[in-house]
Amino acid sequence: MKKYKCILCGYIYDPAKGDPDNGVEPGTAFEDIPDGWVCPDCGAGKEEFEAI
Repeated sequence: MKKYKCILCGYIYDPAKGDPDNGVEPGTAFEDIPDGWVCPDCGAGKEEFEAI
């Protein structure tokens, strides 16, 4: 699975780690994260991320 980077702050979403503090279990592909999820570092929406 691809990692995604927040273009505003540089946060990297790694599907292997997920974002369990915000309800995204490890192993969750970026495309499968709920649309309401935001960057845990800066609050940007999913549209501000790009595949790396």
